[in-house]
Amino acid sequence: MSRIPGVVLDVELSAPLPAVHTFDTLGHRRDSVWVIARLFTEPVAMVTLDLPDDDLAPEALLAGIVAGARDAIGARLALVGLTIADLTPDGLALTALIRTPPFLAGRARALELAPPVTVVICTREHPDALRDCLVSLTDQDVDRFDVLVVDNAPTSARTRHTVDEFAPRLAIRYVVEPRPGLSRARNAAIAALSHEPGERIVAWTDDDVRADPHWISEIVRAFVENPAAAAVSGAVVPAELRTDAQVWFEQFGGHSKGRGFVADEFGPLSRQSPLYPLPAFGVGANMAFRLAALRKLGGFDEALGAGSPAQGGEDTLVFSRLLHGGATTLYRPSALVRHVHRADLDGLRTQLAGYGAGLTAFYAALVRAEPRVLAELIRLVPRAIKDLTSAGSIRVGTVKSDFPRELFAANRRGLLAGPWRYFRGRRSRPEVKAPARAPVSLR
Repeated sequence: MSRIPGVVLDVELSAPLPAVHTFDTLGHRRDSVWVIARLFTEPVAMVTLDLPDDDLAPEALLAGIVAGARDAIGARLALVGLTIADLTPDGLALTALIRTPPFLAGRARALELAPPVTVVICTREHPDALRDCLVSLTDQDVDRFDVLVVDNAPTSARTRHTVDEFAPRLAIRYVVEPRPGLSRARNAAIAALSHEPGERIVAWTDDDVRADPHWISEIVRAFVENPAAAAVSGAVVPAELRTDAQVWFEQFGGHSKGRGFVADEFGPLSRQSPLYPLPAFGVGANMAFRLAALRKLGGFDEALGAGSPAQGGEDTLVFSRLLHGGATTLYRPSALVRHVHRADLDGLRTQLAGYGAGLTAFYAALVRAEPRVLAELIRLVPRAIKDLTSAGSIRVGTVKSDFPRELFAANRRGLLAGPWRYFRGRRSRPEVKAPARAPVSLR
């Protein structure tokens, strides 16, 4: 009998809860269910429950969710005058008591004031994944947005044909960036939007991502409710957990790296160092900016990102530079997307090595632009070592006994290679675009 490590399930607590079947329709046994618990559409927690041999009944599902996320759920219920005791497996107590939840009312108000939104997807020869991503955009609860697909160094017309498929369903545009590299593709998108009039939000996601139906509306809400914010990032949860490698990626920290479902704000008065992106203050699979802020930065460093020797770090550098310059950035888990993780060990090993390289390449880019940050980075080294090695750290504290130790070694190799890869990327690409220097405030 074959097994599946986990199944990802959205559960709306104000609606009747489902039974979770231990065996799928093909007879594969599921070890666990990863529940994204929602209250009036807002994701409030992710809870992992082991599945028994005889399925998980709605009553047991509710008990497990409450046991794993009592404080988060209780805090949301208190906002509408309810308690945990009002939760029932059929959800009727909540729907009978609350007709217009404040959370939904706030979203509706924000959408009335929404500026134009462009969703950008940079892709390279992944037409099937791109198709799934675009399908998720056709299911958004708002239609006041357009989509820009950047085809990076294409070797076929498959991406163009995929975009053409969606022309009847989405306001969609297509741009080619002939030079390979994600940062180059991102900059091509900024250039394509350079003549758009007025204020505009640019929301970025990847072709291996599936957007939640409320993703765009929650990005809009964050900007409307926080007019001073230059950027917003959201939660990235797994789209599936059908292999051990996908579970191991989540154990390593996933994409949200300790932020979970707690909203946060970073800026001049926050405790988050702009030089230390752990926990994450944003990831490229789910980030949005005011277009004016990206233009002011001069775009993305083309010696960073997928397709460069550094393999990553371009998204982290943009957030860090915004924070350096005194801007405010937000983390809003309600702006949620689902990422299809690497399904095999070799792919995960390569990914984690790339993440390590991208992180230290980001630091190399910072030092190159502003050498005086080096002293502050040196002061952060003890904290970084603790976070990477201690039992209670973001990285190590969440892994289990089955986690392959070789993945830590791959990540460390990437960390050591990152600075060299960054400068190699700059030397090998004399036309590489260096972003304009931003003022740095050390704290």
